[in-house]
Amino acid sequence: MSTLTTRVDLPASARSVPVARHLVREVLRAWRAPQDTGDVALLVTEVVANVVDHAGGDGLLALELEYSDGWLCIAVSDGSAIRPVVGELRGDQPRGRGMQIVDAIADRWGVEDVDGGKRVWFVLAPGPGSGV
Repeated sequence: MSTLTTRVDLPASARSVPVARHLVREVLRAWRAPQDTGDVALLVTEVVANVVDHAGGDGLLALELEYSDGWLCIAVSDGSAIRPVVGELRGDQPRGRGMQIVDAIADRWGVEDVDGGKRVWFVLAPGPGSGV
């Protein structure tokens, strides 16, 4: 099977969160990827929102998708060296669960240094009944 890829640069602003979510849903539909689009959209929302909350500003973020042999890898790069962490849940904090969600849903995820910033990635296995 061939590998399908796409990349888009977006402003590191709150407006980019729904744009990234919509883009990912449309790309998965076009690729006929077997992964649950709701799960993927949720993970993209969390990772892009992390950039906006912790590394946003006037910069850009890069959203990358790769689909190969039924596996889906999505990455978000930005110009900040601040790494995401899986924090502990506290009832008095209304936010801060994003990386816990990524950790719970993704098959694998990680962070790597790139060009003075970081690249947060996650991988999802082929969905059930995908025949892959």
